[in-house]
Amino acid sequence: MRLSGKNIIALVDEEFEDLELWYPIYRLREEGAEVHLTGLEKGKKYIGKYGVPAEAEYVFEEMNASDADGMIIPGGWAPDKLRRYSEVLELVRKLHEARKPIGQICHAGWVLVSAGILEGVTVTSTPAIRDDMQNAGAIWKDEPTIVDGHIISARRPADLPIYAKAVADALAKRD
Repeated sequence: MRLSGKNIIALVDEEFEDLELWYPIYRLREEGAEVHLTGLEKGKKYIGKYGVPAEAEYVFEEMNASDADGMIIPGGWAPDKLRRYSEVLELVRKLHEARKPIGQICHAGWVLVSAGILEGVTVTSTPAIRDDMQNAGAIWKDEPTIVDGHIISARRPADLPIYAKAVADALAKRD
């Protein structure tokens, strides 16, 4: 399996978009990656917008960017909470500095905005946060999935097949 031995951080908080969390997790696990659900409280069951639970296996402080091969951030309303945690923003910045894949979909772009890593990066997102992305210095396009270096972005659940494959491909390219 091409992602065997890869460790991925999957951020979670209340009201994540169910498909935008679970689809990429299953896709990456099918290819052999270990995906670690990470939230503010270890053992807490966070509930998605449509009622699907996700239990945090780790807390943000337990994650080390140097041990991770990448990160996925779901959309929904969770990103508005995630971007308020300094530990999350620090993890994102360190992964960015190391040029490790960061996948974000829909409203997850808010986390990258708050981390201050979008200057000159071409991205997509839900059109609802286009202005936020552009005001953070990003070049925003209305396309299903965009890969700009190590940043992989998508708009909405309908884009998940292309997005999840792009995240897996980016992870596979890393040594």
